Amino acid sequence: MNLRKPFRYSFNNAVLYLIGINLFIFLMQYLSRDVVTYYLALIPSRVLSGWAWQFITYMFAHGSVSHILFNMLALFIFGRQVENGMGTKEFLLYYFSTGVLAGVFSFIVYTAAGVNVALLGASGAIFAVQLAYAALFPRAIIYVWGILPLRAPVMALGFTTLEVFFSITGLQNGVAHLTHLAGFGLGWIYFLVRFGRNPWKMFKRGA
Repeated sequence: MNLRKPFRYSFNNAVLYLIGINLFIFLMQYLSRDVVTYYLALIPSRVLSGWAWQFITYMFAHGSVSHILFNMLALFIFGRQVENGMGTKEFLLYYFSTGVLAGVFSFIVYTAAGVNVALLGASGAIFAVQLAYAALFPRAIIYVWGILPLRAPVMALGFTTLEVFFSITGLQNGVAHLTHLAGFGLGWIYFLVRFGRNPWKMFKRGA
């Protein structure tokens, strides 16, 4: 099996469909929050009872308006460029493999720690998308909060460093920092395995 065999390039605006699905599911959560979240969020005890679909569906459920708006804005800004650069098929493989595996990693850690949380949100995959954007477009300038100009690699590494800080200090409770970091790390591994390219070297192209 050739892990590096490329897909035939196509661009089909998959990001817009992903955003649409996320918004639709969030509307369903708004109408029947407890029921929808119970079935879609990644809950370790439910997964252990056979609800394996939650490794996928947790990526489409969100906890608040700000949660989904931030994730969908990031997906729109970075995801469309990454999809255009990779092609739709490669992008979807990247998005779902990093998101699902970030969920699997979090599930293993939470289960080992005896913690039964409800994990939800696309943030793990979004962190992977930000990494891909920084690797593919290392000279791009991003205005963080609309005012602070940063090169894409600085932005991606900066946000990830903050996740490490918050994860260690516990200053932001209720946020799945572990899943965010897993998404970033799995995106890095994906580039190494699938493309045979080191994101760090790609970052330095824009230095």
